[in-house]
Amino acid sequence: MLWRDRLLVCALGALTLLLLSGCERLFDKGSTDNVEAGDRKAAAGDYRGAVALYEAAIDGTARTAEVHYKLALLYDGKLKSPIDALHHINRYLELATSSSVHLRDAQAFRKEGEPKLLRQLSKGSPITQRDAVRLENENEILREQLAALRAQKALPGAALNAQGQPVQKPIPPGARTYTVQSGDTLAKISRRFYNTSGRARDIQDANFNSLEGTVKIKPGMTLIIP
Repeated sequence: MLWRDRLLVCALGALTLLLLSGCERLFDKGSTDNVEAGDRKAAAGDYRGAVALYEAAIDGTARTAEVHYKLALLYDGKLKSPIDALHHINRYLELATSSSVHLRDAQAFRKEGEPKLLRQLSKGSPITQRDAVRLENENEILREQLAALRAQKALPGAALNAQGQPVQKPIPPGARTYTVQSGDTLAKISRRFYNTSGRARDIQDANFNSLEGTVKIKPGMTLIIP
């Protein structure tokens, strides 16, 4: 190979790396901006606004494990929603590494939180297996209602393409993904991964900019599972 050819190959390789790193930084910047804005909302006492921004930053990869931890603290301490708090603690523990800062605290939170939630649901009284199933079913209904309300109150400003369809966020390397099948809905996909349809909005937020209502998905589409 002539030295000019080798030089051209090296230049093209460097350009490719530069473009890839630029895309990665662009994606990171969007997530970082959402987290920083969420931190400001939380500090100002706008906890619902903080939750919306944090959830928009989640991309299903290990680098957003800390965002799940922030959400767990908000749901537990400020929004008094132990079911959501435990969900995000579990996601944090799934994504965290052995060197993660909050690993021990999260493990202790889960160990104490599950029986605490059961006592809260049973109002401190002894609970039978039948009652436990009934309470779980009732809370499933509540989670679905909550998801519907959140969809109705979604933040404005969705990004749309020339055909008026929502623009999907880029999928970062290492993200947990799912390919949409015929007949799928966000609620069905939520039940597949979380055993509840109440996480449909979380999946939508992880894949698209804020939308009013529920986005339509198509077979063959690859979705991030946060």
